[in-house]
Order: sequence, then C-alpha cells, then structure tokens
Amino acid sequence: MDLTLLYRGPLASCDYDCPYCPFAKRRDSVDRLRADRAALERFTGWAAAQRGDRLSVLFTPWGEGLVRSWYRRALVELSRLPQVRRVAIQTNLSCRTDWLAEGDPERLALWCTYHPGQTPYDRFLGKCRDLVRLGVRFSVGTVGLPEHLEHAHRLRADLPEQVYLWVNAAEGHRYTDAEAAAWTELDALFPYSRDPHRSAGLPCRTGASVVSVDGDGTVRRCHFVREELGNLYDGSYRAALGPRPCPRAVCDCHIGYVHLESLPLYDVFAGGVLERIPAAGQLSSPVPVTIRPYGAVAARGPGG
Repeated sequence: MDLTLLYRGPLASCDYDCPYCPFAKRRDSVDRLRADRAALERFTGWAAAQRGDRLSVLFTPWGEGLVRSWYRRALVELSRLPQVRRVAIQTNLSCRTDWLAEGDPERLALWCTYHPGQTPYDRFLGKCRDLVRLGVRFSVGTVGLPEHLEHAHRLRADLPEQVYLWVNAAEGHRYTDAEAAAWTELDALFPYSRDPHRSAGLPCRTGASVVSVDGDGTVRRCHFVREELGNLYDGSYRAALGPRPCPRAVCDCHIGYVHLESLPLYDVFAGGVLERIPAAGQLSSPVPVTIRPYGAVAARGPGG
C-alpha cells in the first residue's frame, strides 16, 4: 500500500523567537535531544527495513529539525531508499544547505517558512537560490500577518516563478474580504487557509493511507486526534487502518485539511502534497473553494 507518515519526535526547540510560536527560543535538554536522536534513528531504521509498502514521510517537528545533524542525515538516508517515494520536512531554512547534495533530489523536498525579523532577508533568499541550484524541490511561505505583506511581495518578486509561495492565515485573525484579496493575490490557494473547514463526519484519508507517528512509535490518525491506532514498531497499527470520518468539529491546519476527501487538494497538490507544491497549472485559474467558517480561528503557526 501507499502509506504517508507524519513524524513528530520529542524535539521542541527552535533557534527563532517568533511571537506567534509557542516553541520560540525554547531549549531542549541534552537528555531530550538524545532521546529525539534515538527516536528518529529508530524510525529511520524501521523505514529502511520495510519492503511491502511505498512510503512517504513528512517530518513536522515542533522545533527546528535541520539544525540537528540527525535530521539532515535522516532525510538523506530516506531519500536513497527505493521504498520511499518522498521525504520532506517543515523548516525555517536556518541550516546550511550543502548537505542536500547527498540526497536524491527527486525524492527529498523542503517546506520552508520565511519569518521576517528572524533572519536577514538576503540570507534567506540566498538559501532559496541554493535549493534551486541543487535541484531540490521546495515551497516557501509565511504567516499572513499585516506586517508581513510587504516582505511577502518582495519574496515573490525575487523567487523564481516556479517556486510556490504559500500564505498561512494568522492565528486569531479574522480577515476582511479586502485583506484576504491582498493575500490571495500572492497565493491563489489562500482561501483554503482563511477560515477553518467543517470536518465532523466527513471522510478523510488520515487513519487509512495517512497516519501520525510520535517518537515512541505511537500511531494516530493525525496530529490532532489523540485516539491511538497502535504502535508502528510492533505492527499493531496495521489492523486499525481503514476509512473513517473525522471526529473533530473543524480542521484548520494545512497538514490536516489537505487530507480531507471533501476538498480537492490532492488534485491541486498532485505529486507534491508533502512539500506543499501545487501540480503544474493548478494556480492558473481561480480556486473553486467553498469555505464554511466555524467560530473563531484556532491557533495556526507557520506549519498549518
């Protein structure tokens, strides 16, 4: 089967201090870092031993993973495995980029977030150009705060046309139509992020072909549903895989709602769901999206 795994280990530290992120400038203890490394190496070993399934892996750490050598090594190693179709990670791109030359550019991809005020613009843009030179698939985005709009326009102008620039709705912010139009001018898919999606009772790929895995190997349908399906390493999760409706009232994070069967996003991002890269031609026409707002917007950071 084709199985997508969203992996999130113990790591919860970051080198940035973005005001909209609860993990800004958090430091992990040496013991926690060792535990995170051991957990990731166990996961990578499990993936290397698989023979029956075709795997896709997205790392969604609470902190910044690529400043840690074990995440860089994991991406390179997984990208070289024949059973891995794609491996990607959410990152602020503060790491060096030369290591990417060791990976398979057809399978390794990055989901990059630009945080104005956290890194010099020219440094971030330079690393994006490194990715282009190395032939690495990547998308770039930012959080849709009013003070980020000018930075986002500058980034759009300087990035190659083929690089998708996405925008996440800011946590707790209700967008006027005029504000939404300004962000949609930059990201034609912003309407999907603007408001939460009603999801209760709707079919979702999570729990069937997509699962969430933590550092202990506990498998859940997604990061936002706490019910356990079993454990990755003893294989107990396999019997629980299957179609099931979403139990939550709403889904407002991209890594969640992208898997809703009620939305056309698997067609929009065909071939690039993990790294958030739309298929060719998907941004050339208005987005036919019907949003069903539900109450206040829940917390969304750079990854959702």
